[in-house]
Amino acid sequence: MKWPDIVDLRGIRGQITLLMLVSIVATHLIITATFLLNRPDQPDPWMVRGPAQLIAIVQLLGAAPPADRPRLIADIARAFPDFGIAMVAAGQPPAGFDAARESPSHGIGELRRHLSDDYRIFVPGSGGPNETIAIRLPDGAMISTRAPPDRGHGPFWGGPWMTTLIIVVISLILLGLWAARALTAPLSSFAEAAENFSLDGASAPLPKRGPQEIRALARALNRMRERITVLIDDRTKMLAAISHDLRTPITRLRLRAEFIEDENHRAQMLRDLDQMASMLTAVLSFLRNGRRLEPMTLIDLATTLHLVTDQFADVGCQVSYDGPDHAMVTARPDDLYRAVTNLVENAVRFGTSATIRLRVASPAVTIEVEDDGPGIADARKDDVLQPFVRGDDARNMDEASGFGLGLSIARAIVLAHGGELSLNDRQPHGLIARIALRNAAG
Repeated sequence: MKWPDIVDLRGIRGQITLLMLVSIVATHLIITATFLLNRPDQPDPWMVRGPAQLIAIVQLLGAAPPADRPRLIADIARAFPDFGIAMVAAGQPPAGFDAARESPSHGIGELRRHLSDDYRIFVPGSGGPNETIAIRLPDGAMISTRAPPDRGHGPFWGGPWMTTLIIVVISLILLGLWAARALTAPLSSFAEAAENFSLDGASAPLPKRGPQEIRALARALNRMRERITVLIDDRTKMLAAISHDLRTPITRLRLRAEFIEDENHRAQMLRDLDQMASMLTAVLSFLRNGRRLEPMTLIDLATTLHLVTDQFADVGCQVSYDGPDHAMVTARPDDLYRAVTNLVENAVRFGTSATIRLRVASPAVTIEVEDDGPGIADARKDDVLQPFVRGDDARNMDEASGFGLGLSIARAIVLAHGGELSLNDRQPHGLIARIALRNAAG
Protein backbone atom coordinates (compact mmCIF):
# COMPACT_ATOMS: atom_id res chain seq x y z
CA MET A 1 0.00 0.00 0.00
CA LYS A 2 1.46 3.30 -1.03
CA TRP A 3 1.35 6.43 1.10
CA PRO A 4 -0.60 8.45 -1.53
CA ASP A 5 -3.32 5.78 -1.41
CA ILE A 6 -3.69 6.29 2.34
CA VAL A 7 -3.88 10.07 2.27
CA ASP A 8 -6.22 10.22 -0.74
CA LEU A 9 -9.46 11.38 0.89
CA ARG A 10 -11.47 10.46 -2.19
CA GLY A 11 -11.02 6.75 -1.46
CA ILE A 12 -12.42 4.52 1.25
CA ARG A 13 -9.03 4.01 2.93
CA GLY A 14 -8.41 7.74 3.08
CA GLN A 15 -11.86 8.44 4.53
CA ILE A 16 -11.52 5.72 7.17
CA THR A 17 -8.06 7.08 8.10
CA LEU A 18 -9.51 10.58 8.34
CA LEU A 19 -12.35 9.29 10.51
CA MET A 20 -9.88 7.65 12.90
CA LEU A 21 -7.83 10.84 13.16
CA VAL A 22 -10.95 12.94 13.74
CA SER A 23 -12.10 10.51 16.44
CA ILE A 24 -8.73 10.66 18.22
CA VAL A 25 -8.60 14.45 18.05
CA ALA A 26 -12.21 14.77 19.22
CA THR A 27 -11.52 12.45 22.16
CA HIS A 28 -8.51 14.48 23.26
CA LEU A 29 -10.40 17.74 22.91
CA ILE A 30 -13.25 16.44 25.05
CA ILE A 31 -10.89 15.19 27.75
CA THR A 32 -8.97 18.49 27.72
CA ALA A 33 -12.17 20.54 27.95
CA THR A 34 -13.41 18.42 30.87
CA PHE A 35 -10.05 18.80 32.65
CA LEU A 36 -10.08 22.58 32.21
CA LEU A 37 -13.65 22.85 33.47
CA ASN A 38 -13.15 20.65 36.54
CA ARG A 39 -9.44 21.45 37.29
CA PRO A 40 -8.66 18.42 39.47
CA ASP A 41 -5.20 19.92 40.12
CA GLN A 42 -6.76 22.84 42.06
CA PRO A 43 -7.72 22.50 45.76
CA ASP A 44 -11.31 21.70 46.44
CA PRO A 45 -13.14 25.00 47.25
CA TRP A 46 -15.44 23.16 49.58
CA MET A 47 -12.47 21.87 51.53
CA VAL A 48 -10.92 25.36 51.70
CA ARG A 49 -14.10 27.09 52.86
CA GLY A 50 -15.41 24.35 55.15
CA PRO A 51 -13.52 21.84 57.27
CA ALA A 52 -10.06 23.29 56.57
CA GLN A 53 -10.95 26.67 58.08
CA LEU A 54 -12.69 25.11 61.06
CA ILE A 55 -9.77 22.73 61.64
CA ALA A 56 -7.35 25.66 61.66
CA ILE A 57 -9.54 27.59 64.11
CA VAL A 58 -9.87 24.63 66.49
CA GLN A 59 -6.13 23.98 66.41
CA LEU A 60 -5.47 27.69 67.05
CA LEU A 61 -7.77 27.68 70.08
CA GLY A 62 -6.24 24.42 71.33
CA ALA A 63 -2.74 25.89 71.21
CA ALA A 64 -3.69 29.31 72.67
CA PRO A 65 -3.42 30.00 76.40
CA PRO A 66 -6.75 29.73 78.20
CA ALA A 67 -6.64 33.45 79.08
CA ASP A 68 -6.45 34.49 75.43
CA ARG A 69 -9.26 32.23 74.19
CA PRO A 70 -12.18 34.60 74.94
CA ARG A 71 -10.54 37.36 72.90
CA LEU A 72 -9.68 34.92 70.07
CA ILE A 73 -13.21 33.52 70.06
CA ALA A 74 -14.63 37.06 69.81
CA ASP A 75 -12.33 37.88 66.89
CA ILE A 76 -13.13 34.56 65.17
CA ALA A 77 -16.88 35.11 65.65
CA ARG A 78 -16.60 38.48 63.89
CA ALA A 79 -14.44 37.08 61.06
CA PHE A 80 -16.35 33.80 60.62
CA PRO A 81 -19.89 34.30 61.90
CA ASP A 82 -21.15 31.20 60.04
CA PHE A 83 -19.19 28.90 62.34
CA GLY A 84 -20.87 30.19 65.51
CA ILE A 85 -17.78 29.56 67.71
CA ALA A 86 -18.54 29.84 71.46
CA MET A 87 -17.15 28.57 74.78
CA VAL A 88 -19.06 25.88 76.66
CA ALA A 89 -19.20 26.34 80.40
CA ALA A 90 -17.59 23.89 82.84
CA GLY A 91 -15.75 22.15 79.98
CA GLN A 92 -18.51 19.55 79.62
CA PRO A 93 -20.57 18.80 76.47
CA PRO A 94 -24.13 20.09 76.51
CA ALA A 95 -26.87 17.78 77.62
CA GLY A 96 -27.88 15.25 74.96
CA PHE A 97 -24.49 15.33 73.19
CA ASP A 98 -22.63 12.09 72.51
CA ALA A 99 -19.15 11.41 71.24
CA ALA A 100 -19.01 11.10 67.44
CA ARG A 101 -19.06 7.47 66.30
CA GLU A 102 -17.26 5.77 63.47
CA SER A 103 -19.83 6.86 60.86
CA PRO A 104 -20.36 10.60 61.30
CA SER A 105 -21.33 12.96 58.52
CA HIS A 106 -18.73 13.73 55.89
CA GLY A 107 -17.89 17.18 57.34
CA ILE A 108 -17.40 15.83 60.87
CA GLY A 109 -15.35 12.98 59.45
CA GLU A 110 -12.97 15.53 57.94
CA LEU A 111 -12.55 17.09 61.40
CA ARG A 112 -11.80 13.75 63.03
CA ARG A 113 -9.21 12.84 60.39
CA HIS A 114 -7.29 16.11 60.67
CA LEU A 115 -7.46 16.70 64.45
CA SER A 116 -5.23 14.74 66.77
CA ASP A 117 -6.47 12.27 69.34
CA ASP A 118 -6.26 15.01 71.97
CA TYR A 119 -9.42 16.53 70.56
CA ARG A 120 -12.85 14.92 71.00
CA ILE A 121 -15.98 15.74 69.05
CA PHE A 122 -19.50 15.48 70.47
CA VAL A 123 -22.64 15.62 68.38
CA PRO A 124 -26.29 15.98 69.44
CA GLY A 125 -28.44 12.88 69.38
CA SER A 126 -30.98 14.33 66.89
CA GLY A 127 -28.46 15.57 64.34
CA GLY A 128 -29.35 17.74 61.35
CA PRO A 129 -27.77 19.50 58.36
CA ASN A 130 -26.71 22.56 60.44
CA GLU A 131 -26.28 20.80 63.77
CA THR A 132 -24.17 22.28 66.55
CA ILE A 133 -21.27 20.18 67.69
CA ALA A 134 -19.01 20.40 70.74
CA ILE A 135 -15.25 19.98 70.63
CA ARG A 136 -13.11 19.27 73.70
CA LEU A 137 -9.67 20.85 73.43
CA PRO A 138 -6.51 19.08 74.67
CA ASP A 139 -6.57 20.95 78.02
CA GLY A 140 -10.20 19.93 78.66
CA ALA A 141 -11.84 23.22 77.62
CA MET A 142 -14.98 22.86 75.53
CA ILE A 143 -16.13 24.95 72.59
CA SER A 144 -19.23 24.72 70.47
CA THR A 145 -19.59 25.38 66.73
CA ARG A 146 -21.75 24.61 63.78
CA ALA A 147 -20.75 21.45 61.96
CA PRO A 148 -19.24 22.06 58.52
CA PRO A 149 -21.69 21.45 55.66
CA ASP A 150 -21.88 17.87 54.48
CA ARG A 151 -20.90 17.90 50.82
CA GLY A 152 -21.65 14.20 50.46
CA HIS A 153 -20.61 12.02 47.55
CA GLY A 154 -22.32 12.53 44.23
CA PRO A 155 -23.37 9.54 42.15
CA PHE A 156 -20.63 7.69 40.33
CA TRP A 157 -22.02 8.66 36.93
CA GLY A 158 -22.05 12.34 37.91
CA GLY A 159 -18.29 12.62 38.32
CA PRO A 160 -16.19 14.50 35.78
CA TRP A 161 -14.39 11.40 34.50
CA MET A 162 -17.57 9.43 33.99
CA THR A 163 -19.10 12.44 32.23
CA THR A 164 -16.04 12.59 30.01
CA LEU A 165 -16.28 8.89 29.22
CA ILE A 166 -19.96 9.15 28.35
CA ILE A 167 -19.34 12.13 26.05
CA VAL A 168 -16.47 10.29 24.33
CA VAL A 169 -18.55 7.15 23.80
CA ILE A 170 -21.50 9.14 22.42
CA SER A 171 -19.20 11.12 20.13
CA LEU A 172 -17.54 7.98 18.78
CA ILE A 173 -20.93 6.31 18.24
CA LEU A 174 -22.20 9.33 16.32
CA LEU A 175 -19.05 9.44 14.22
CA GLY A 176 -19.33 5.71 13.55
CA LEU A 177 -22.97 5.99 12.52
CA TRP A 178 -22.18 8.90 10.24
CA ALA A 179 -19.30 6.99 8.64
CA ALA A 180 -21.38 3.85 8.22
CA ARG A 181 -24.17 5.81 6.57
CA ALA A 182 -21.77 7.71 4.32
CA LEU A 183 -20.15 4.49 3.14
CA THR A 184 -23.21 2.22 2.93
CA ALA A 185 -25.79 4.64 1.49
CA PRO A 186 -24.35 4.36 -2.05
CA LEU A 187 -24.29 0.55 -1.73
CA SER A 188 -27.95 0.57 -0.66
CA SER A 189 -28.82 2.69 -3.68
CA PHE A 190 -27.00 0.15 -5.87
CA ALA A 191 -29.11 -2.69 -4.46
CA GLU A 192 -32.32 -0.68 -4.98
CA ALA A 193 -31.32 0.21 -8.54
CA ALA A 194 -30.56 -3.44 -9.28
CA GLU A 195 -34.01 -4.46 -8.01
CA ASN A 196 -35.69 -1.79 -10.16
CA PHE A 197 -33.55 -2.43 -13.24
CA SER A 198 -35.57 -2.26 -16.45
CA LEU A 199 -34.84 -2.10 -20.16
CA ASP A 200 -37.24 0.68 -21.01
CA GLY A 201 -34.92 3.47 -19.84
CA ALA A 202 -37.37 4.58 -17.13
CA SER A 203 -35.01 3.87 -14.24
CA ALA A 204 -32.43 6.54 -13.44
CA PRO A 205 -28.73 5.69 -13.64
CA LEU A 206 -26.87 4.87 -10.46
CA PRO A 207 -25.76 7.99 -8.57
CA LYS A 208 -22.03 8.69 -8.63
CA ARG A 209 -21.40 9.76 -5.07
CA GLY A 210 -19.37 8.54 -2.14
CA PRO A 211 -15.74 7.41 -2.06
CA GLN A 212 -13.75 7.08 -5.25
CA GLU A 213 -14.07 3.27 -5.35
CA ILE A 214 -17.87 3.45 -5.07
CA ARG A 215 -18.07 6.13 -7.80
CA ALA A 216 -15.96 3.89 -10.05
CA LEU A 217 -18.33 0.99 -9.30
CA ALA A 218 -21.33 3.17 -10.17
CA ARG A 219 -19.78 4.11 -13.51
CA ALA A 220 -19.02 0.44 -14.28
CA LEU A 221 -22.57 -0.67 -13.40
CA ASN A 222 -24.09 2.12 -15.52
CA ARG A 223 -21.95 1.03 -18.48
CA MET A 224 -22.99 -2.57 -17.90
CA ARG A 225 -26.67 -1.56 -17.92
CA GLU A 226 -26.13 0.27 -21.18
CA ARG A 227 -24.46 -2.79 -22.73
CA ILE A 228 -27.28 -5.06 -21.54
CA THR A 229 -29.86 -2.70 -23.02
CA VAL A 230 -28.02 -2.57 -26.33
CA LEU A 231 -27.67 -6.38 -26.34
CA ILE A 232 -31.40 -6.90 -25.77
CA ASP A 233 -32.24 -4.30 -28.41
CA ASP A 234 -29.98 -6.00 -30.95
CA ARG A 235 -31.45 -9.43 -30.17
CA THR A 236 -35.01 -8.17 -30.50
CA LYS A 237 -34.25 -6.36 -33.75
CA MET A 238 -32.53 -9.46 -35.15
CA LEU A 239 -35.44 -11.76 -34.29
CA ALA A 240 -37.93 -9.19 -35.55
CA ALA A 241 -36.08 -9.13 -38.86
CA ILE A 242 -36.01 -12.94 -38.99
CA SER A 243 -39.73 -13.07 -38.20
CA HIS A 244 -40.48 -10.51 -40.88
CA ASP A 245 -38.33 -12.32 -43.44
CA LEU A 246 -39.85 -15.71 -42.62
CA ARG A 247 -43.39 -14.45 -43.07
CA THR A 248 -42.79 -14.01 -46.79
CA PRO A 249 -41.78 -17.66 -47.52
CA ILE A 250 -44.52 -18.87 -45.19
CA THR A 251 -47.05 -16.86 -47.19
CA ARG A 252 -45.67 -18.32 -50.46
CA LEU A 253 -45.86 -21.83 -49.03
CA ARG A 254 -49.44 -21.18 -47.94
CA LEU A 255 -50.35 -20.11 -51.49
CA ARG A 256 -48.65 -23.17 -52.96
CA ALA A 257 -50.38 -25.44 -50.47
CA GLU A 258 -53.71 -24.33 -51.86
CA PHE A 259 -52.83 -26.15 -55.09
CA ILE A 260 -52.34 -29.50 -53.37
CA GLU A 261 -55.10 -31.74 -54.65
CA ASP A 262 -55.16 -34.11 -51.68
CA GLU A 263 -57.44 -32.37 -49.22
CA ASN A 264 -55.96 -34.16 -46.19
CA HIS A 265 -52.39 -33.24 -47.11
CA ARG A 266 -53.44 -29.69 -47.88
CA ALA A 267 -55.09 -29.31 -44.46
CA GLN A 268 -52.04 -30.70 -42.67
CA MET A 269 -49.72 -28.40 -44.63
CA LEU A 270 -51.81 -25.34 -43.83
CA ARG A 271 -51.97 -26.32 -40.15
CA ASP A 272 -48.17 -26.63 -39.97
CA LEU A 273 -47.74 -23.26 -41.66
CA ASP A 274 -50.18 -21.68 -39.20
CA GLN A 275 -48.19 -23.14 -36.30
CA MET A 276 -44.97 -21.74 -37.72
CA ALA A 277 -46.51 -18.29 -38.07
CA SER A 278 -47.96 -18.47 -34.57
CA MET A 279 -44.63 -19.58 -33.14
CA LEU A 280 -42.82 -16.66 -34.76
CA THR A 281 -45.43 -14.22 -33.45
CA ALA A 282 -45.34 -15.68 -29.93
CA VAL A 283 -41.56 -15.71 -29.66
CA LEU A 284 -41.26 -12.18 -30.98
CA SER A 285 -43.98 -11.01 -28.62
CA PHE A 286 -42.20 -12.61 -25.66
CA LEU A 287 -38.90 -10.97 -26.56
CA ARG A 288 -40.47 -7.56 -26.99
CA ASN A 289 -42.38 -7.82 -23.72
CA GLY A 290 -39.39 -6.79 -21.62
CA ARG A 291 -39.30 -3.38 -23.27
CA ARG A 292 -42.34 -2.04 -21.32
CA LEU A 293 -42.63 1.04 -23.51
CA GLU A 294 -46.32 1.54 -22.80
CA PRO A 295 -46.86 4.29 -20.21
CA MET A 296 -48.88 3.79 -17.04
CA THR A 297 -52.30 5.37 -17.18
CA LEU A 298 -55.58 5.39 -15.26
CA ILE A 299 -57.93 2.75 -16.67
CA ASP A 300 -61.23 1.10 -15.81
CA LEU A 301 -60.05 -2.45 -15.13
CA ALA A 302 -63.61 -3.80 -15.00
CA THR A 303 -64.24 -2.59 -18.55
CA THR A 304 -61.03 -4.26 -19.74
CA LEU A 305 -62.06 -7.58 -18.19
CA HIS A 306 -65.52 -7.24 -19.77
CA LEU A 307 -63.83 -6.88 -23.15
CA VAL A 308 -61.80 -10.05 -22.59
CA THR A 309 -64.94 -11.92 -21.56
CA ASP A 310 -66.88 -10.75 -24.63
CA GLN A 311 -63.95 -11.61 -26.91
CA PHE A 312 -64.00 -15.27 -25.88
CA ALA A 313 -67.77 -15.47 -25.65
CA ASP A 314 -68.03 -14.31 -29.29
CA VAL A 315 -66.06 -17.37 -30.45
CA GLY A 316 -68.20 -19.78 -28.44
CA CYS A 317 -66.13 -20.15 -25.26
CA GLN A 318 -67.89 -20.33 -21.89
CA VAL A 319 -66.26 -17.37 -20.14
CA SER A 320 -68.03 -15.27 -17.51
CA TYR A 321 -67.14 -12.21 -15.43
CA ASP A 322 -67.67 -11.79 -11.70
CA GLY A 323 -66.86 -8.43 -10.18
CA PRO A 324 -67.78 -4.75 -9.90
CA ASP A 325 -68.97 -2.74 -12.90
CA HIS A 326 -66.16 -0.19 -12.52
CA ALA A 327 -62.72 -0.30 -10.92
CA MET A 328 -60.18 2.45 -11.60
CA VAL A 329 -56.51 1.45 -11.40
CA THR A 330 -53.22 2.73 -12.77
CA ALA A 331 -51.77 0.23 -15.24
CA ARG A 332 -50.58 -0.37 -18.80
CA PRO A 333 -53.90 -1.17 -20.49
CA ASP A 334 -52.68 -3.12 -23.52
CA ASP A 335 -50.18 -5.18 -21.54
CA LEU A 336 -52.70 -6.02 -18.81
CA TYR A 337 -55.32 -6.92 -21.44
CA ARG A 338 -52.81 -9.26 -23.03
CA ALA A 339 -51.85 -10.91 -19.73
CA VAL A 340 -55.47 -11.69 -18.83
CA THR A 341 -56.12 -12.91 -22.37
CA ASN A 342 -53.23 -15.36 -22.12
CA LEU A 343 -54.57 -16.71 -18.82
CA VAL A 344 -58.07 -17.15 -20.25
CA GLU A 345 -56.65 -18.87 -23.34
CA ASN A 346 -54.97 -21.43 -21.10
CA ALA A 347 -58.17 -21.83 -19.08
CA VAL A 348 -60.41 -22.56 -22.08
CA ARG A 349 -57.74 -24.75 -23.71
CA PHE A 350 -57.57 -27.17 -20.78
CA GLY A 351 -61.09 -26.71 -19.35
CA THR A 352 -64.65 -26.39 -20.54
CA SER A 353 -65.39 -23.01 -18.90
CA ALA A 354 -63.61 -20.12 -17.24
CA THR A 355 -64.54 -17.35 -14.81
CA ILE A 356 -62.79 -13.97 -14.51
CA ARG A 357 -63.13 -12.52 -11.00
CA LEU A 358 -62.16 -9.03 -9.93
CA ARG A 359 -61.79 -8.01 -6.29
CA VAL A 360 -60.84 -4.48 -5.24
CA ALA A 361 -59.66 -3.89 -1.66
CA SER A 362 -57.42 -0.87 -1.06
CA PRO A 363 -54.52 -0.95 -1.54
CA ALA A 364 -54.73 -4.16 -3.60
CA VAL A 365 -56.49 -5.38 -6.73
CA THR A 366 -56.89 -9.11 -7.37
CA ILE A 367 -57.77 -10.68 -10.72
CA GLU A 368 -58.54 -14.42 -10.76
CA VAL A 369 -58.98 -16.62 -13.82
CA GLU A 370 -60.62 -19.88 -12.74
CA ASP A 371 -61.12 -22.98 -14.88
CA ASP A 372 -62.45 -26.50 -14.39
CA GLY A 373 -59.61 -28.30 -16.15
CA PRO A 374 -57.24 -30.92 -14.76
CA GLY A 375 -55.09 -28.35 -12.98
CA ILE A 376 -51.31 -28.37 -12.53
CA ALA A 377 -49.34 -30.43 -10.03
CA ASP A 378 -47.69 -28.44 -7.25
CA ALA A 379 -44.24 -29.60 -8.35
CA ARG A 380 -44.76 -28.07 -11.81
CA LYS A 381 -46.42 -24.77 -10.94
CA ASP A 382 -43.14 -22.85 -10.80
CA ASP A 383 -41.85 -24.56 -13.94
CA VAL A 384 -44.80 -23.68 -16.17
CA LEU A 385 -44.23 -19.98 -15.46
CA GLN A 386 -40.88 -20.23 -17.23
CA PRO A 387 -40.55 -19.61 -20.99
CA PHE A 388 -41.10 -22.54 -23.39
CA VAL A 389 -42.49 -24.84 -20.70
CA ARG A 390 -45.92 -26.20 -21.65
CA GLY A 391 -48.58 -27.21 -19.19
CA ASP A 392 -49.42 -30.43 -21.01
CA ASP A 393 -47.19 -33.45 -21.30
CA ALA A 394 -47.34 -33.67 -25.09
CA ARG A 395 -43.96 -34.00 -26.70
CA ASN A 396 -45.30 -33.13 -30.16
CA MET A 397 -47.18 -29.92 -30.81
CA ASP A 398 -50.63 -30.12 -32.27
CA GLU A 399 -53.50 -27.72 -32.53
CA ALA A 400 -54.31 -28.13 -28.84
CA SER A 401 -50.85 -27.32 -27.55
CA GLY A 402 -49.07 -23.99 -27.26
CA PHE A 403 -45.49 -22.89 -27.22
CA GLY A 404 -45.09 -22.46 -23.46
CA LEU A 405 -44.99 -18.66 -23.60
CA GLY A 406 -48.47 -17.58 -22.52
CA LEU A 407 -47.93 -17.87 -18.76
CA SER A 408 -44.38 -16.52 -18.91
CA ILE A 409 -45.55 -13.45 -20.86
CA ALA A 410 -48.40 -12.90 -18.39
CA ARG A 411 -45.97 -13.24 -15.47
CA ALA A 412 -43.52 -10.74 -17.00
CA ILE A 413 -46.33 -8.22 -17.51
CA VAL A 414 -47.56 -8.63 -13.93
CA LEU A 415 -44.03 -8.23 -12.56
CA ALA A 416 -43.63 -5.09 -14.67
CA HIS A 417 -46.67 -3.70 -12.83
CA GLY A 418 -45.05 -4.49 -9.48
CA GLY A 419 -47.52 -7.32 -8.89
CA GLU A 420 -47.39 -11.10 -8.53
CA LEU A 421 -48.84 -14.01 -10.53
CA SER A 422 -49.54 -17.23 -8.66
CA LEU A 423 -51.15 -20.55 -9.60
CA ASN A 424 -53.53 -22.14 -7.07
CA ASP A 425 -55.62 -25.28 -6.96
CA ARG A 426 -59.38 -25.17 -7.42
CA GLN A 427 -61.66 -27.61 -5.66
CA PRO A 428 -62.65 -30.23 -6.66
CA HIS A 429 -60.43 -29.79 -9.73
CA GLY A 430 -59.12 -27.02 -11.89
CA LEU A 431 -56.74 -24.09 -11.60
CA ILE A 432 -56.97 -20.51 -10.34
CA ALA A 433 -54.45 -18.06 -11.84
CA ARG A 434 -54.32 -15.12 -9.44
CA ILE A 435 -52.90 -11.67 -10.30
CA ALA A 436 -52.26 -9.41 -7.30
CA LEU A 437 -51.63 -5.73 -8.11
CA ARG A 438 -51.11 -2.61 -6.03
CA ASN A 439 -54.10 -0.30 -6.37
CA ALA A 440 -52.25 2.94 -7.16
CA ALA A 441 -55.54 4.69 -7.90
CA GLY A 442 -57.15 3.68 -4.61
